[in-house]
Amino acid sequence: MEPNLELVAAETASTIAELMCFDEDGIDEIRMAIIEACLNAFEHSHSPERKVYITFHILPDRLILEVTDHGKGFNPSDVRPPSIDEAVRGGRKRGWGFKLMRSLMDEVMIETGSWGTTVRMTKMKRRGGGCYDR
Repeated sequence: MEPNLELVAAETASTIAELMCFDEDGIDEIRMAIIEACLNAFEHSHSPERKVYITFHILPDRLILEVTDHGKGFNPSDVRPPSIDEAVRGGRKRGWGFKLMRSLMDEVMIETGSWGTTVRMTKMKRRGGGCYDR
């Protein structure tokens, strides 16, 4: 994986969100979520091809981002979110990715299997929030 490719994905997502007239907070949330999803895919997929695929679905009332890898897959229920106590004590600095994505986006779904993993994140437009409200 080339360094900083997650930033290219974030810039693309940001441009799309701007064109869809998301507000600044929404754009920032989309950027942070896609960076986290890309980093997770790069780091945890163990894909021999070392590639991550990103798909954008642009709908009038929402933006759907899909981050897919062709790695080994995993069981999402095995992912234990860290606690605040662990973070404060310094015992666990990593593992906040899915919790962060879920707090930033309106919906986060994970599909995984032997073919790899897709993280599908949806951000809804706020009513009255921009140029594509009809």
